Amino acid sequence: MSARARIGVLALQGAFAAHCDVLQGLGVDTREVRLPHDLDECAALVMPGGESTTMSKLLETSELFDPIAKRIADGMPVFGTCAGMILLARTVMDGRDDQRSFDAIDIDVQRNAYGRQVDSFETDLTVQGQSEPLHAVFIRAPRIVRMGPSVTVLAEHDGTPVLVRSTTVMAASFHPELTNDDRVHRMFLGLVETAIKG
Repeated sequence: MSARARIGVLALQGAFAAHCDVLQGLGVDTREVRLPHDLDECAALVMPGGESTTMSKLLETSELFDPIAKRIADGMPVFGTCAGMILLARTVMDGRDDQRSFDAIDIDVQRNAYGRQVDSFETDLTVQGQSEPLHAVFIRAPRIVRMGPSVTVLAEHDGTPVLVRSTTVMAASFHPELTNDDRVHRMFLGLVETAIKG
């Protein structure tokens, strides 16, 4: 990655440290994003798993929501996993009335659609362009219930998309940061490089 391709990781709540570890293991300069000025030198942003309603509230109290929304609208690459996918969706089917999402990718999602914490599971996925299966960890995962024509499916589970991309946005229902397989993060870094080159 180029020097100007520092990747921000939203660090308000959730599994942000694990994403930082994966990216740093790939030689990427990372920055934990907690306040608006933390975004300034970031070329892209990762939104981790966690609790989406809590994260939505913290985005407001930290005054991060609007700056992130503007950067996404201006073309900043962003990758959301689990709760991060919920935050990036157009519509959250069962969200709180005051919950905001970024409408960054044309999907509608259902929160915790795969069950509670005790219903968490692991499975192998076939990923577009990859010859080897990807081991995926699902924890209180959201389900995509509608997807627009601009969205590309990169992986499915039981016929439902669980890894998707649209222009400079990627989203996953699962937690790629919780395995030793860094291919999903590499895919995102490839998207970032393409965006930087214009």
